[in-house]
Amino acid sequence: MKTKKVRHDRIFPTVNAIFLILLMFVTLYPVLNTVAYSFSDGTDALRGNIGLWPRVFSLESYKTILSDKAVYQAAWISASKTVIITLLNLFWTSMLAYCLSRREYVLRKFITVIMVLTMYVNAGLIPNYLLISRTLHLSNKYLVYIIPTMFSCFNMIVIRTYISSLPEALIESARIDGAGDIRVFWQIIFPLCKPVLATVALFVAVGSWNSWFDTYLYCGQKKDLYSLQYLLKMKLATTQASANAAKTTADALQTLGQTTPITIRCAITVIATVPILIVYPFLQKYFVTGIALGSVKE
Repeated sequence: MKTKKVRHDRIFPTVNAIFLILLMFVTLYPVLNTVAYSFSDGTDALRGNIGLWPRVFSLESYKTILSDKAVYQAAWISASKTVIITLLNLFWTSMLAYCLSRREYVLRKFITVIMVLTMYVNAGLIPNYLLISRTLHLSNKYLVYIIPTMFSCFNMIVIRTYISSLPEALIESARIDGAGDIRVFWQIIFPLCKPVLATVALFVAVGSWNSWFDTYLYCGQKKDLYSLQYLLKMKLATTQASANAAKTTADALQTLGQTTPITIRCAITVIATVPILIVYPFLQKYFVTGIALGSVKE
């Protein structure tokens, strides 16, 4: 019996390790293949069948993208709005979540229901566009990135649920010592909410960094406010147009040999992904905890 048990204890970890290794390879292969294509020569990339390493190494795709000074301005716009949106979203969302988590607040259920309804009943794209551009007059302004995204109902529910799971004795003891709601929130609740705040921060930052449609709707006529993702999308469209012209133009055909839409697209993917990959390891240790403890429940 002991021999069978020992074999069973050894088999499961082995099978589990093999499965996880295969899953890791399946997950990483598309990423590594995209990186390989981004560093490949355009003509060689057209042949296809590039694996994890480029057959003909080339930096032309990155040179084509990074040689434009507008890329750095767009990168600054994307980075700055991502930081500002993340901080403001965490600030307003966490404060409202704390208020709605307090049982003594008589309107908490009513306000929660009203906010949850906005998640199910959305006015749609056209009313939102009219509100932001015609009523608030935020078109072609930097604030169009900030104001509409300062609060998230879903994130509020997640943070509120996490706060509700904290021991009530912590708040009661602080109030016995004379602490008010503001002091309780900043000195007790806020430091204990690091896991869920890190999780929400990751959600908000990724969404803000990858956003390009807001630029298309509200800032398409002002190049100084282009986000990095929107500018890279425009560059991809330009490259595709050059590729189509290369079929009839000898000079364009020579240019196409250095860069192709597929290498440009992969280089754009790498450039847009790297900042998030740099930030994620610092938040990973809080991610699982925040998701588990901040799950929606009543």
